Amino acid sequence: SQASCLLHRFTEGRFPGPLHSDPTVGVDFFSRLVEIEPGKRIKLQLWDTAGQERFRSITRSYYRNSVGGLLVFDITNRRSFEHVKDWLEEAKMHVQPFQIVFLLVGHKCDLVSQREVTREEAEKLSSDCGMKYIETSAKDATNVEESFTILTRDIYELVKNGEISIQDGWEGVKSGFVPNVVHSSEEAVKPRRQCIC
Repeated sequence: SQASCLLHRFTEGRFPGPLHSDPTVGVDFFSRLVEIEPGKRIKLQLWDTAGQERFRSITRSYYRNSVGGLLVFDITNRRSFEHVKDWLEEAKMHVQPFQIVFLLVGHKCDLVSQREVTREEAEKLSSDCGMKYIETSAKDATNVEESFTILTRDIYELVKNGEISIQDGWEGVKSGFVPNVVHSSEEAVKPRRQCIC
């Protein structure tokens, strides 16, 4: 999936090839430290959730303990873009009463000639839904670091301002501030050959 490719690039510094192209089954776990300002490092726990309907009962349970999410669609696959609102509504329904911050990510921006979703309409959707928008490519590493850093900084500001607070029985923010970030991917929308992200 596109989220999986982003996570491999972000956490392992590489673009996953055919040997690492198996689709996400349920939830995959990743982790990495992010320096959001000099001397200020935050550990991210990253959950890559499968987009397929048959895994929904598994992935829904991860929303409640998350404070941030990348909603990832493929700019060369219009159907994946059309599913963004569905993912957003589902996540918001299962995360209540806690707040979750989302960043809309248009992936595969290196494939300009195959684009099916314009930047303008993606920016309009993100604005309508109260999200920021960024375009990425795991293949050439465009905006991969930036997407996670933007989301982490936004979460961190909400924590500092008290808009996201630690509550009993919630694992979204742990001691020392460790945000969980959940990813909804479009992998079920398009037939998979290999991870050409």
